[in-house]
Parts: sequence; C-alpha cells; structure tokens
Amino acid sequence: MKNEMHLQFSALSQNESFARVTVAAFITQLDPTMDELTEIKTVVSEAVTNAIIHGYESNPDGIVYISVTLDDHTVEITIRDNGIGISDIEEARQPLFTTKPELERSGMGFTIMENFMDHFELESHETNGTTIRLTKHLTKSKALCN
Repeated sequence: MKNEMHLQFSALSQNESFARVTVAAFITQLDPTMDELTEIKTVVSEAVTNAIIHGYESNPDGIVYISVTLDDHTVEITIRDNGIGISDIEEARQPLFTTKPELERSGMGFTIMENFMDHFELESHETNGTTIRLTKHLTKSKALCN
C-alpha cells in the first residue's frame, strides 16, 4: 500500500533540520536500519540546503517542496524548488564543485546523494528551478517479515 506525504516550507536555513526530521519521522514506519535512516536524513539535508543556498540564493520568499512516497520497502523522495536553476548540471555534479566557495561549501552534495541512494535523478532549468528525485530500497526488517 502506498503512503504519501507532501511538505512545503519557506527557504530559510533553519527549516533544513525541520525537513530532515519530518522526513525521517515519516519513514520510520517502515522500520529502516539506523544506517538507512542516517543516509536518508543526510540526503534530505543536502538537497534542502542546496535549494535554499543555491536555488534561492538565501531568498526567504522561496518555497521548498518535498514529497515522500512509501511503497512496500521503497522510499521515493522528491525535493523541488522554483529558484534560479543550474546552468551546467554536469559541472554541478562533479565532486568538490561549488558556486559558493565563500560559504565554505564542500561541493559534495550531489555525490553524497548519489552514493547514499539507489537512484538519483537531477532535473534543472535556468530560472525554472531544480527537482531532485531520490529512491532507496530499504532492508526488510525481521520484525516486519514475521
């Protein structure tokens, strides 16, 4: 049975932790391992931070949208903004690349998302925002299999 959650909030840095904890709380009904939960929280944090800092360039009038779908033991997360978009997706996906070195950004966000999730998809258009789709297949808990 599919179960869905939709969330939207102002593009403020302090809302990043709210997004991370809310998504984690929703996913816990599938009884993920601690590693799985940590990885999901990390990718949500990275994607939301990117939307706030890069997509809206810290414009608090922006809105970040998150959708999460749970289906069996698969988690699908979509994080979207209507910000400035990414001019060169291939360049942005390179490890250590950042457009905000003055903010001491590591440039590892997309690399982390790709490594922690089973599927990573990035779609962006200049002046039209960015959408990140993430999928993770969770280990089936013994408690849920009995």
